[in-house]
Amino acid sequence: MGLELYLDLLSQPCRAVYIFAKKNNIPFELRTVELLKGQHHSDAFAQVNPLRKVPALKDGEFTLAESVAILLYLSRKYKAPDHWYPEDLQARARVDEYLSWQHTALRSSCTRAMWQKMMFPVFLGERVPPETLASTLAELDSCLQLLEDKFLKDQDFLIGPHISVADLVAITELMHPLHLGPSSHSPSAPAAKSSKADPNWLPGTTV
Repeated sequence: MGLELYLDLLSQPCRAVYIFAKKNNIPFELRTVELLKGQHHSDAFAQVNPLRKVPALKDGEFTLAESVAILLYLSRKYKAPDHWYPEDLQARARVDEYLSWQHTALRSSCTRAMWQKMMFPVFLGERVPPETLASTLAELDSCLQLLEDKFLKDQDFLIGPHISVADLVAITELMHPLHLGPSSHSPSAPAAKSSKADPNWLPGTTV
């Protein structure tokens, strides 16, 4: 059995893995795991990933969880172009720095904003106190400002002139708050800036 990727494309990290594999012509079998149906809690899926989370990877008898680990595994195994995860020590350190920061900063803020502004009130019918939502959106604004000031700066991409896995993780995360409506510091600016640097970077890819 070849490479299998267990994904739900509603998930930002899953979309990052999917786009990376497609963009780099990595052959894989898509195994859809529908989170809204609770398929990630099944015993069958637990055999692949005991953490019961997506994305997950199965390569023969080898299994792997966590999106960043999967992205780096695919990059190394399939010898993706160097710009994705550079060999240069300092450039690679910058990618690692962003990937380490985003888990507890941007991703956390984007996820809480999505749940409080859409999932709880619209899908679950649960009211979110205005002050709670305001605090979450303020924290999201702060993270977006850090994204621009520290990481993106005046560059085309987060690490410099070329796209890396850091940009892929960032752009898939930023797509969710883009649909929440205007914020005092819209994520559309860094998102649009990176995509316009190379408008052909995702031909033939479905998000």
